Amino acid sequence: MDDQASDKLVHDSSAGIDRLVEIMRRLRDKENGCPWDVEQTFTTIYPYTIEEAYEVGDAIEREAWGELRGELGDLLFQSVFHAQMADEAGLFDFQDVVQAISDKMVSRHPHVFGSEGNDFSADDQVDRWEEVKAAERAAKAETRVLDGVAVGLPALLRAVKLQKRAARVGFDWPSTDQVIDKIREESEELVEARDKLTQEEVEEEMGDLLFVVANLARHLGVEPEGALRKANAKFVRRFNKIEDSLAAIGKTPEQSNLEEMDMFWDKAKAEDKAAKNT
Repeated sequence: MDDQASDKLVHDSSAGIDRLVEIMRRLRDKENGCPWDVEQTFTTIYPYTIEEAYEVGDAIEREAWGELRGELGDLLFQSVFHAQMADEAGLFDFQDVVQAISDKMVSRHPHVFGSEGNDFSADDQVDRWEEVKAAERAAKAETRVLDGVAVGLPALLRAVKLQKRAARVGFDWPSTDQVIDKIREESEELVEARDKLTQEEVEEEMGDLLFVVANLARHLGVEPEGALRKANAKFVRRFNKIEDSLAAIGKTPEQSNLEEMDMFWDKAKAEDKAAKNT
């Protein structure tokens, strides 16, 4: 594309995805592009991709629909960025990305795009989806039960996915009572490690405990990553109330103590419960 056509496309607000792809190409131009964009690699951009995905989730959690459009755009830009770098390396381009996901969606939904009927429940479709994915893994020579569970997932999310995969072949506790018993066992081992073992062994026992907690969340039908995000938000909200209560008596947290802050914490907790009951 010549410079004049490129400029016209870049400044055409109605040009859609082609405009974004061209903007990305221009940003990566080694002679006239943005120096920061030019020097990026898959490895350096990857953390931003993860961050943008979380910002989409944050906007949804807060029901900030006015922000969601922009956050989804930021996430889309990450896909275009990776595709442009892949194109430069001769691996694939953005159209290949679009074709791959389109082909996958058609393949995984024969009841919508094929000749099969659509007499399936949502649970039935999940089971069928897993069967299709298992066939895809087999085609990639991913023959072990846990093959294909992405290493780069957030640790809690990956723990649940690993456990779900193992559960499909019968490696699972039948009831939450047994999972809770295992949590008690792992907690005791962590205390013992704290008192007698090395920091590395303490870390290992902490990991074991978190893994079982993730398993309990799965058994209870709770998504642990989301549950922890909500717990984080609740902690921020209540601690902010502690600061507000201290400010009302002319203090900062640094000028307070644990006993006083704990008293204000209990007050914030009671206010939260009262608000839920109204």
